Amino acid sequence: MEQQRTHKSWHGIRQAVFNGQSDPDSPPVAVTIPVAWGQQAADALASLIPDKNALDIAQLTQAWVTPIAARAQALGLSGQLTAGLNALVANRQACPVPLNGNFATTPPGFMFNPNGFCDAAGIFDVAAFGTAVELAVMALTLAAPEATRLNLSLTDLHLFITRLNLPYDSAPARDTLATLSAFMTARADLASSRFVSTDHGPTVHVRPYAKLAAGCAIPGLMDATLEAQRLAMEAGVRGHSHVTTYAPHPATEALLGAETLGFSPAVSALDEAGNLSRWAQAKLAASGTTAQAALAAHLRGEAILVPAGLTAHRMMHDALAPYVHAMPAPPAAATPAQPASQRAPLPPRRTGYTQKASIGGHKLFLSTGEYANGRLGEIFIALHKEGSAFRGLMDAFSIAVSMGLQHGVRLEDYIEAFTFTRFGPSGAVEGDPAVTQATSMIDYVFRNLAVNYLGNHNIAPATPEAADSVGDGAADRAPLLPLDLPAPAPRERRRAFKLVS
Repeated sequence: MEQQRTHKSWHGIRQAVFNGQSDPDSPPVAVTIPVAWGQQAADALASLIPDKNALDIAQLTQAWVTPIAARAQALGLSGQLTAGLNALVANRQACPVPLNGNFATTPPGFMFNPNGFCDAAGIFDVAAFGTAVELAVMALTLAAPEATRLNLSLTDLHLFITRLNLPYDSAPARDTLATLSAFMTARADLASSRFVSTDHGPTVHVRPYAKLAAGCAIPGLMDATLEAQRLAMEAGVRGHSHVTTYAPHPATEALLGAETLGFSPAVSALDEAGNLSRWAQAKLAASGTTAQAALAAHLRGEAILVPAGLTAHRMMHDALAPYVHAMPAPPAAATPAQPASQRAPLPPRRTGYTQKASIGGHKLFLSTGEYANGRLGEIFIALHKEGSAFRGLMDAFSIAVSMGLQHGVRLEDYIEAFTFTRFGPSGAVEGDPAVTQATSMIDYVFRNLAVNYLGNHNIAPATPEAADSVGDGAADRAPLLPLDLPAPAPRERRRAFKLVS
């Protein structure tokens, strides 16, 4: 990586070197980042910039900011672009996507963490956030002037609304995040409209914005959003087909310190290390609950840190969708778990029947066991004159079918699956007037059960073929000779000396 001069925005921020890994099997990379960011951010940076032996976040930032600032200076645009972009990354407020500045391969984007725009008292700086959005649109447009789409997005919104003491699954939380999304979209549209030109590509008309809900909990955000929407509507057009979205980018969001992706709810009150997550700590702090009080409530069986469920996640998705240009598919509904099948035990004394039959000259005894209501519950197939391997196989088959019947498998499904099974012995059936032909012993068993338990006489007739598995062993008893040996060569004439007198 070419050495870059560190911008003064990074001065005064204590740095540390971490061994970052994109995955546990990859070699460690020396990653220089602010010490407060931690190991997770180092691993995220290593995955964002692979195949490097050393990484420095300040130098990486300056590497993609420098060409953008040069283009801005050539066009006479804001001279604070370099300082503003460096400050966004240094303060963990925003980060470009991709971080390496290669904006030509994918639609360029910017990920914003609104928690970075809150002061120590938890007050959200609306003006600073709006300025950052316009700065990001300007930077991306200068970096990729041919791009027709930009992807500006928000992350870690669950922590953001928790600091406002708003439950995730509440109307005020949805209204607040919807207004924040609308504000980002309006300011992005306004910034994009300033770059409309004949060589930038087709322009897009700004459509009327969706009506805002009245439950926004951030002071001044509603008025700022309405004003930004008014100015964007006056501009009338923007230079990109869409500018805002909620496209997830886990590594970038981890670099910004986000615990949850986008607007997703937290799934646990604990982090990966087993400690209270920042979301849980913020919830306790916002509600005025101490750790001791929370522990006491937990020991009493009270649920005070319950993560939001899928329904709340889908409701948040639907609430935010009208206020951004593109939205991912809604969270998939969880597939309900199938209840475990329960075995219905047969009565100790049960009815049934035993049928003696002969299939192709091979004797078979079929026995059944029934429930009190006459439903089939078990079968036994006895073969007295077959080989031990074949008899053992049929015993195991009988047990498997019986277990299925006792766990609720329908007899109709077995009949459909096993009739017309072909293997020897097969042929004419003797001793059972209900079945005259069978393609195998298993085929006969289920034809018999279909007649006696379902009254089904309409199964297509069996057409036995020559058996090729069990048979009578004639092929095995055939002599191996004569072999197909090559014919002997003709006898050569013996050569000898001839005496001549």
